[in-house]
Amino acid sequence: MKKVLILMGLILSLISCKSNSPVGTKLDMKTEVALKGDWILTQVSYPNSQYVKITSFDLVDSNCFVGSKWNFISNNNKGSFSLTNDACSLYSSNITWYVNKDGRFVMKILDAEKAKRVGTGYVLDLINVTETTFQLVDHVDVAGKNTAVTYQFVRNN
Repeated sequence: MKKVLILMGLILSLISCKSNSPVGTKLDMKTEVALKGDWILTQVSYPNSQYVKITSFDLVDSNCFVGSKWNFISNNNKGSFSLTNDACSLYSSNITWYVNKDGRFVMKILDAEKAKRVGTGYVLDLINVTETTFQLVDHVDVAGKNTAVTYQFVRNN
């Protein structure tokens, strides 16, 4: 248990997320177990999406994430995702992730790096968790306005 706490502290010290507010390190293991498994990101929505393009996770246009496949392993907080949209470049990466007691989903995209070498990450709100669906909400700046980008996930049975 002590190793887990030290590892989580190290991960948090290395993450340089969009938010400047502190990220809680107490884990919500019940919610993490609920996310365990395979998921498909079915929709990305935000105000004025027909006029404004948003780059998700500093990778590609948010529409490229529609149809992407995600895997979350709750016992070691690892996982992966693959972009499968034919209109976009194919991409896949391993991730590390956890859910804290504040309802925040904290993620690092690893590419070929180890988690301790990745200095940036993402902190999103986790909402509406059920057995078969959940949403992640990112808050991004669009023309000086805080805009909520909602990622809808559905369990892939």
